[in-house]
Amino acid sequence: MDISGSTRVCGIIGDPVTHSMSPAMHNASFEALGLDYVYVPLPVRVSSVAHCALAVRTFNLRGLNVTVPHKVAIMAQLDCIDPLAQRIGAVNTIVNDDGVLTGYNTDGPGFIRSLSEAGLDVRSKNVVVLGAGGAARAVVYSLVAGGASVTILNRNVQRAEALAHELSAVAPSMPGYAPLEHGCLRERLTHAHLLVNTTSVGMTPNDESSPCPSELLREDLDVCDIVYHPLKTRLLRDADAAGARVVSGSEMLVYQGAMAFELWTGIPAPVAVMRTTVLERLSRATG
Repeated sequence: MDISGSTRVCGIIGDPVTHSMSPAMHNASFEALGLDYVYVPLPVRVSSVAHCALAVRTFNLRGLNVTVPHKVAIMAQLDCIDPLAQRIGAVNTIVNDDGVLTGYNTDGPGFIRSLSEAGLDVRSKNVVVLGAGGAARAVVYSLVAGGASVTILNRNVQRAEALAHELSAVAPSMPGYAPLEHGCLRERLTHAHLLVNTTSVGMTPNDESSPCPSELLREDLDVCDIVYHPLKTRLLRDADAAGARVVSGSEMLVYQGAMAFELWTGIPAPVAVMRTTVLERLSRATG
């Protein structure tokens, strides 16, 4: 890859960002299409996030991805917020058009597309979402907007309640909420069609941890885990053993990345290249 004064620069800000698959995924895509772009990881601490917009304009960066813990805080610095990102209440993609910074959220649509590509339709389905943190916000909003009936389970039930009430102001219906404990999880999964894990439980290096006991999984309960490292978490392995249809977090990563790519470049993303790059990296990391 040749980098010159005309190369457009994109990147990802967060703390940490060293684990991110996005640089490899996007740089492989730019190279495959012969685009004069480069994508770099940019570690930014909470104490420095207020300077990000100035840095984007000063260095004329084409755009950024935004990951934890900055997806909400960054919004105050932007000139425009896409209506979907405004409703979700978080931004994960920034586009710089001649100094005008617009924030988008591709997490939600990327998540829904990952389900759709796996043959899952959330309309009129009962969905249990584990977790009420930043990752849950886009997932829950997108599910409710897609016609699903959602219950948020979280160890701190006050956080689940707060998220449900926040989203009720912008979503078609208010999600339910309850504490994430065994009895409640068993009860809610009895009538569920889909289980989605948005917590970090099961993420490397804690590969053998799962947010859901294996005995609660069954063949007719689809399972999605947005954790993508390892590629197949303990939750997905247990669900697969139960005969359930599973969706890996790597698919959400690819599709949210593809949407960001298209916002920056204006051309269709090479999804196959993105997926292959991510899968190869993850396979090497867990091999």
